[in-house]
Amino acid sequence: MQKTVNILNKRARFDYEILERYDAGIVLAGSEIKSIRLGKASIAESFCEFQGHELFAINTNIEEYAYSRNFSHRPKSERKLLLNKKELKSLLKSVQNQGLTIIPLRLFTNEKGIAKLEIGLCRGKKNYDKRETMKERDTKRDLARIKKEYK
Repeated sequence: MQKTVNILNKRARFDYEILERYDAGIVLAGSEIKSIRLGKASIAESFCEFQGHELFAINTNIEEYAYSRNFSHRPKSERKLLLNKKELKSLLKSVQNQGLTIIPLRLFTNEKGIAKLEIGLCRGKKNYDKRETMKERDTKRDLARIKKEYK
């Protein structure tokens, strides 16, 4: 098993403009944390949604742990996120009033081995913003190649 896990949602940085970031705990079963520690999880298609005054991660895919027998979990189920009441209220206000979206950016384990989900309060990008991002990425790549050639 890996000591640290760092699963990224690369698509989120391309599709959304990230305004704020929060680290949230996740309510998991035993077989789920074992699968995460093996790196068998994906947050590429996931998003966060309020149900009442609680925040849930929807479409987070955590594969079944191969060695669990009776107590395996469902791979795509809703998982409750743990945040402070103050953070939850501010997120709820911004989602309702400003029409922003909450997207998982990174699934990681901290020093103690506890799984955390970094979520971002995001605004969707328009197509011209996405083209601008691609152009910046290409110019950075070209500059890196030129620097490498002159060394």
